[in-house]
Amino acid sequence: MTVTTQGVALQGIDGILVEVEIGLQDGLPGIDIAGLPAASVKEARHRVRSALRAGGYEWPPDRLVVNFAPADLPKHGTGFDLPLAVAVLVLFGVLTPESVKGVVFFGELALDGCVRPVPGAVNAAIAARAAGRATLVVAPEVASEAAALDGLEVVAVRSLVELVEHLLGRVTILPTRATARAEERVARSVDLASIRGQIQARRALELAAAGRHNVLFIGPPGCGKTLLARALPGILPPLTLDEALEVTRIHSVSGLTGRGSGLVHTPPFRAPHPTASEAALVGGGSPPMPGEVSLAHRGVLFLDEAAEFRRSSLDALRAPVEDRQVTVARARRSVEFPSAVMLVLATNPCPCGHLGNPRHACRCTPAQVRAYQQRLSGPLLDRIDLHVELRPVATEALAGAGHETTSAEVQARVIAARQVQYARNSLAKTSPSEASLGNSLAKSTPSSALAKQTSRMDSARTTRAGCESIPNADLDIESLNRVAPLGAEELRFLARAGEALGISARAWHRVLRVARTAADLAGVERVTTAHLAEALAFRRALPGSTDKSGAGLVA
Repeated sequence: MTVTTQGVALQGIDGILVEVEIGLQDGLPGIDIAGLPAASVKEARHRVRSALRAGGYEWPPDRLVVNFAPADLPKHGTGFDLPLAVAVLVLFGVLTPESVKGVVFFGELALDGCVRPVPGAVNAAIAARAAGRATLVVAPEVASEAAALDGLEVVAVRSLVELVEHLLGRVTILPTRATARAEERVARSVDLASIRGQIQARRALELAAAGRHNVLFIGPPGCGKTLLARALPGILPPLTLDEALEVTRIHSVSGLTGRGSGLVHTPPFRAPHPTASEAALVGGGSPPMPGEVSLAHRGVLFLDEAAEFRRSSLDALRAPVEDRQVTVARARRSVEFPSAVMLVLATNPCPCGHLGNPRHACRCTPAQVRAYQQRLSGPLLDRIDLHVELRPVATEALAGAGHETTSAEVQARVIAARQVQYARNSLAKTSPSEASLGNSLAKSTPSSALAKQTSRMDSARTTRAGCESIPNADLDIESLNRVAPLGAEELRFLARAGEALGISARAWHRVLRVARTAADLAGVERVTTAHLAEALAFRRALPGSTDKSGAGLVA
């Protein structure tokens, strides 16, 4: 006799349904496990045996064989404890096969029989729903996260005994309902009203948030580079429901979702330390896990003191920033992680930090300045849309009361500009299944202030079936030419300015994308020379540069 229950294996951020097959074989009492199990899966036999005995169920005095199918898919993690324990109980008659039909189990067992949460609950829910299963059983801590999907019952159980009583019909556990909570902005988000001066930098932040452009801040210590970067999350639009699902999938696999948190509704802000390795930034490991560039998906990846990062680590970001995804290749398979981020770099112009500072003389030699600035390669800087040179803020500006624009006011303008882009910039990227998944999220999420705030953006992003609307920074060349056509006068202006600055073909199109965003913020349909001039102003040669190229810091 063979019994089959169902669990979920995680490959990257994707959940894959796994059949846990168990049967009897000849031999001494024990258990053999097949199906490419990792050490954490092999150790499940000890946890399951102890949990069964703690619940009053005897471990069978037989030789058991367990197979995780598909057998060629590597299995890792502790989420197979629960389906394995249920399979043993069915095999020896405690539960009936009918009681577990259509049920997917995903949880770790403690030695006393309690059910512990496992990272990736929302990923497991997506896999179960896609396979047409009716119920997913998880720990209470991650139930609200998994319950964000419509059409799937999520049952939260505290212990193995409670699960058995529920499956036998002796105890009724009501399915967990999705709860949408409007998360507050992260505490490190700074209100723009508290930042004095730096008018050009504040404008760059608004352009970056409206079109999801990359930004470089360069200036002496204490001029506000870090403060400006930490103000960026406060002016970004809330995530749409589809975006919230994408972000939650990544954070859930990485174990970063909080207890009972549900979906992540605010754009993530990640600020890794300069000592971060290449794998920590772009992803890797065994099994492959998302890096910082993926954990910041749909949000901000901030590299403070960017010149202090290893150059190889910085250059590893070039492809993810350009392609909006990371591919971690292994000998037998590869895993893809999304990486649609706003990259924000902040750096000093030289080792002492005072090159070009009118208040302090620079103590660095030309060779030291050149070596320091060349830590940021030209190809990486060519992928930055907005280059912002900062100067020290005047003391009278710091002492004044000021009437700066608040983050809420800027965010309102950013949301309006994004709505324009989502209604206009359509690409055939979203599959019908993803579209239906977004619709199910909309149905399953209760009415809230956050839902009302993002409903217009959600509807704008699904204007045509099978299409996705994207911000200006993600437009390909064909779409860019369609949404930002230039007249003869604008073309001549851009050609002359491009020749004077020596910009590359990539920078040409990035200037055009920024100009399109400037026009959207102004509420006008066509890109004019004024918008092009503003975009070009953010590609000027930076301190220490002796050539005309906007792609590098030094000659």
